[in-house]
Amino acid sequence: MDITHEEWLLRAKSLDLSGAHHIDGADEDGSGAAFDAVSPRDGQVLTRVADAGTAEVDAAVAAARRAFDTGPWPRLSPAERGATLLRVADLLQERRADLALTVSLEMGKPVTDAYEIELRALINTFRWYGQLADKVTDESPHTAADALALVTREPAGVVGAVVPWNFPLTLAGWKVAPALAAGCTVVLKPSENSPLSALLLGRIATEAGLPPGVLNVVGGTGPVAGRAIGLHPDVDVLAFTGSTAVGRHFLRYAADSNLKRVWLELGGKSPNIILPDAPDLEKAAATAAWGIFFNQGEMCTAPSRLLVHTSIAEQVTEAVVRRARELRIGDPLDPSTEMGALVGEAHLGRVREHIADGLAEGARLRTGGSRTLAETGGSYLEPTVFDRVDPGARLAREEIFGPVLSVLTFDDLDEAVRLANDTEYGLAAGLWTSDLSTAHRVSRALRAGTVWVNCYEEGDLTVPFGGMKQSGNGRDKSAHALEKYTELKTTWIQL
Repeated sequence: MDITHEEWLLRAKSLDLSGAHHIDGADEDGSGAAFDAVSPRDGQVLTRVADAGTAEVDAAVAAARRAFDTGPWPRLSPAERGATLLRVADLLQERRADLALTVSLEMGKPVTDAYEIELRALINTFRWYGQLADKVTDESPHTAADALALVTREPAGVVGAVVPWNFPLTLAGWKVAPALAAGCTVVLKPSENSPLSALLLGRIATEAGLPPGVLNVVGGTGPVAGRAIGLHPDVDVLAFTGSTAVGRHFLRYAADSNLKRVWLELGGKSPNIILPDAPDLEKAAATAAWGIFFNQGEMCTAPSRLLVHTSIAEQVTEAVVRRARELRIGDPLDPSTEMGALVGEAHLGRVREHIADGLAEGARLRTGGSRTLAETGGSYLEPTVFDRVDPGARLAREEIFGPVLSVLTFDDLDEAVRLANDTEYGLAAGLWTSDLSTAHRVSRALRAGTVWVNCYEEGDLTVPFGGMKQSGNGRDKSAHALEKYTELKTTWIQL
C-alpha cells in the first residue's frame, strides 16, 4: 500500500458510507429507526445506520430461509459455490482501500493495519474457502457385503452470525465464508460499533454474484437484533464471537427457541510465558509489547498476562516499557500511526476503570495509564504496563480489552504453568524457550486452544482457531470450520 495521510483524508471525505440493511440482495432502510455511527478517531458522526428490530430480523431470516429451502445456492455444485466465493474475493481486492478506510473510521484502528492485516485476512479467507469448497469428500464406510453405507456432509441451513467490532471483517469472514462454502445461507449482524464495513461486505458479495438472500446483513444492537437472531426458530446455527457474558445469552436463546447449535468464540486472558532460556529475550519482549498493544489491545487473544521468570523479570519488563513509550499514537488515517483510538468513549471509560482498580489493588504502574490526544475528540489511551500484579487481582483475572499489560513473576516451571492456567479462559497462550522438551511438555499442559512457541499471533488458514473453558467451543479457520455449518447424514442401503 502506498497511500499518504493526505490521500486517506481525501478518500474519507468522498467515501460512501451507507447505513442501510442489506436484505434479499437489496439495501433496505427498514422501519426508519436509525442510530449514529460515531468515529472514535475524532468523535464525529460518520452517518446514520438503520437500526434493526424484530421486523427487520424476521425479513432477513425469511430471505435466508427462502434462499436455502428453494433457492439455487445449496443446490449448486461445490465447485460452482467455490467459483462464486473466488469472485467475491476478487471484488474485495478491488475495493480493498474503501473497506480498510471504513474499518479505520468506524472502530479506530490504524488504516495501515486495516489494509495490510484485516483486509488481507478477509480476502484470503474467501479465497481459501472458495478453493476448498469442492475438495471435501463424503464417506462410504466398509460394511457387510449385503449393504452399502453412505455418510454425506450436508449444509446445516440458515446461519446467524453475530460478530464484534475489533476485527469486524476478519471475524465476519471466518464465519461467512465457510458457511457459504458449505451451502448455507447467512444473516450477519455486526456490532453496532462497527456496522458499516459489514454492510459494505454484503453489498460487494451480492455484486460478485451471490444470489439474493444468501448473505443478508442487518445493523442493530445486541439486546434487540442479536437477541432476535438468537431466538429465531428459522435460524438453524448460531456463530458468535464476543464476550463470555453475551455468549451465555445465546446459549439461553437456543434453549428457549429451537435448540439451534451455538458456536462460541469468547473472551481471553492469555498468558505469555518467558523463560530464561528464551532464544532471544529482546525479541520476546518486543513481541510481548506488540501483542498487547496491537489493535489497541482490543483482541481476545491479546497476551495481557506476561509471566516472566524472576531472574529476567526486570530486564524483560524494562524492554516492554521502552517499547510502549516509543509507540506512535495518533490519527488512524496517518500511515505512520502504530496505535489508534479505542472503539469509543464508553469502552475507553471501562478500560480506565480497570487501570484505576489496578492502582487501588497495589500494582505498580510502570508506564502509561492516561488518556491522550483528548483535544482531537477521539478515544485515545496511552499504552499501559503494570508489574507487581497479584495473580488474584482483577487486573490479572478479567479481560480488559485494551492496551493494558499485567506482568507477573514465577520461580519455576510448575508455578508458571499453574499461573497460566489459573483463569476461567482458555483461548491462547505463548511460550518462549530454547528447550524442545520444555516446549512440548508445557504446550501440552497449557489449557488453551492455541499455543504459540517463540512467537505470537502467527498462523494461517490451514490451522483451526478457538478456545477451551469459558473461551468457547468450536473452531474457526481451517477445514474444521465446515463442521459447524454441516450435518452428517447416514444412508444405509440394503443390497
